[in-house]
Amino acid sequence: MEGMKSNLQPPRYGNLITILSIDGGGIRGIIPGIVLGFLESQLQALDGEDARLADYFDVIAGTSTGGLVTAMLTTPNEKNRPLFSAKEIKDFYLDNCPKIFPQKSCPFAPIAKMIKSITGPKYEGNFLHKILKEKLGSTQLHQTLTNVVIPTFDIKELQPTIFSSYEVKNTPSLDALLSDICTGTSAAPTYLPAHYFETINTSDGSVRQFNLIDGGVVANNPTLVAMGEITKEIINESPDFLLIKPMEYARFLVISLGTGTAKTEEKYNANESAKWGVFGWLVSGGSTPLVDVFTHASGDMVDYLISVVFKALNCEHSYLRIQASLES
Repeated sequence: MEGMKSNLQPPRYGNLITILSIDGGGIRGIIPGIVLGFLESQLQALDGEDARLADYFDVIAGTSTGGLVTAMLTTPNEKNRPLFSAKEIKDFYLDNCPKIFPQKSCPFAPIAKMIKSITGPKYEGNFLHKILKEKLGSTQLHQTLTNVVIPTFDIKELQPTIFSSYEVKNTPSLDALLSDICTGTSAAPTYLPAHYFETINTSDGSVRQFNLIDGGVVANNPTLVAMGEITKEIINESPDFLLIKPMEYARFLVISLGTGTAKTEEKYNANESAKWGVFGWLVSGGSTPLVDVFTHASGDMVDYLISVVFKALNCEHSYLRIQASLES
């Protein structure tokens, strides 16, 4: 790409392709943050204090809050090392989530919250965009320290837009600011406003418009999207993957992190939901059933499909899904 110099390297472990995938889940992004902090500390015990997760994974994928974690792990600082260590992710969430998702404490707060959810998104999103611009600065997609894959959905085009280190090589218009990408993939319907921004194609000067909402509407669990991006590279005979054949998943090492599930809470049932109209599906008991349904369905189906495929190919040891069960 003219004007672009990538930091990316070929697969770090020869014939083995390492993938880290992080689900969406809003404030629950603190859960994979804690897991990743522990994982990085174990790697540091083996390889030294400067070890970072971006050094070990060929691809890091994240949707919504997972996209934010992905950017934190792969954005370079002035020394061309990750801007955040994994252990700092937890503190980022603890410090900033009360400002991203402010809660009113007045007696009429539940009523005000319901009215707000009818007339617009629950949260303005201004602080989120501000803190992302402040932390991620002018870093663009092609500048990440390892390959990243961040799904979003373009509400104007009614189709997914995947911000991928692999795709940006052929589609320069995808080379957006990471702060814009993260704001877009986090724009959960009913919770945060859709995000609009533009990029300029460095090859011909054309302007591309993006009208993005949360990538969770298509891939709340982005593991399959990440595997698909790599598979395309293999099919297209990328020089980095010449020794690997399509569907040769024994050469993949995949860690997929969920953001916790509270399904034992049994918030909804058929008798209740049978009476819902549009409003009921959007607001029920302080939750948003429609959002809960598609995010849980997406994560579970991806996990199910990958588990079956890896088992069928006798390489189930190459795939690890970590999903916390939250207390109701």
